Order: sequence, then structure tokens, then C-alpha cells
Amino acid sequence: MKCPYCEKNENRVVDSRLSKDGLAIRRRRECSACGRRFTTYEKVEEVLPQIIKRNGERENFDRDKILKGIILACQKRPVSAEKINDFVDSLENYYQELGRREIPAKEIGEKIIEQLKRWDEVAYVRFASVYRKFQDVTDFMNEVTDLLKSRKLQGEE
Repeated sequence: MKCPYCEKNENRVVDSRLSKDGLAIRRRRECSACGRRFTTYEKVEEVLPQIIKRNGERENFDRDKILKGIILACQKRPVSAEKINDFVDSLENYYQELGRREIPAKEIGEKIIEQLKRWDEVAYVRFASVYRKFQDVTDFMNEVTDLLKSRKLQGEE
């Protein structure tokens, strides 16, 4: 393991612990060259499905890309980083366990949108505006109107 500070390969494991979810091992390492400490995670490598984009292109399932999109939508909103990470972990695990080789990007996007709608309406609209490619204010207004209608219907039930 290369030290992220001095890029030397000589380091030792100072401490190892199981992660909260039990799916990874957290290792604290100390670089023999510069003496600084850093953390690494070890987990089972699993094959994730290919994502079929709208234009038909395929790309690898990218957990970080999903995480960045959700974090951006939830910026300055009352949604904790832990909640976001847990959701992305569960999404990744779901698709690993599903065992499909390919998944339409739309399917993942809709799962994210539904979760954001439950967490925070502003984060939901932010994500939807990018995901659904809003072209102008009318698209925003239509989405907000639909959101308000669904909120009203839920209140009447």
C-alpha cells in the first residue's frame, strides 16, 4: 500500500477493525518513511452490473458518481452524510445481490429520486432537475406542482 503523503511503499498496520456494517475491514497504517498515519479499507471485490445509459452506451456501476450526485442534491439540506452513505451502500448491495449483468440508468435514477422525495423535497427537486433534464422554469413548476399535489393526496388519506 502506497503512502498517500510520501508515496513510499513501506508501512505497517497499526490497528485493524471490522467496519460498522461488517462488510469491510478498516486498517490504520503508519508509513515507515514519513511516520504519518492513514486509513485503508479492505472489502470483498464483487462484480457490479453495467449501467445502460439513455443513449444506449454502457458504463460500469460507479458508486462514487451516485454518491456525488446525491450529496450535491442534499447540499445545505437536513440530510446527514451517514444517511446518504447508508442509502448508497444499500443501493449497491441491492444491485450486487440482484445478479443482473445490466441495469438501465433510469431504474437507478428513479430509486434515488424516490428516496430523496422521502428525505427532503428540495433535494428531490434539485436531483430531478438534473436527472430529468429540466429545460426551463416551466419544468420546475410542473415538478413542484406534482409534488404539492402528491403531498395533498397523502394528507387526505
